[in-house]
Amino acid sequence: MGFKYVGENVKVAKNCTIIGLKNISIRSNVQIDENVFIVANKGFLDIGNHVHIGGACHLTCSGGITLADFCGLSQGVRVYSMTDDYTGYSMTNVTVPEKYKVLKISPVILESHVLIGSGSVVLPGVTIGIGSAVGALSLVTMSLEEWGIYFGAPAKKIKMRSKKILALEKRFLQEERQ
Repeated sequence: MGFKYVGENVKVAKNCTIIGLKNISIRSNVQIDENVFIVANKGFLDIGNHVHIGGACHLTCSGGITLADFCGLSQGVRVYSMTDDYTGYSMTNVTVPEKYKVLKISPVILESHVLIGSGSVVLPGVTIGIGSAVGALSLVTMSLEEWGIYFGAPAKKIKMRSKKILALEKRFLQEERQ
């Protein structure tokens, strides 16, 4: 298909736009829903096992994006590993030559069991720690600690998330191997 790697049981909706297949690795048991837009002609996208990318998500992978095992992106999530500089000290947009722009290019890492709620935006250079959840319509501008539940613009920790999911993962993987 042109991807760098594709595992087993991978489902990609027919109406997705995916650019840069050679820079995209998809492990097993992954579902990418309708109208997802992925641009990986520069950088990379590494999708782990048991990952779901909901409809109408947008991933700009120039700085690299990693979605570890059991991550979930709800509908309309935007993950940017590259953005223009909005301060006014440089020009912006794709029609302007690179020499007139300042771009922030930095990897985005979603560790295992991270959930991102509908309509949320994750900016370049962010790592979201294992087990964290981000509520709908949140803006993630800085890295988030493990096992937190975050919400808002900018996202702030509102409480801790249960680690019971790790025991469920262990049981699920044992049953899956049988």
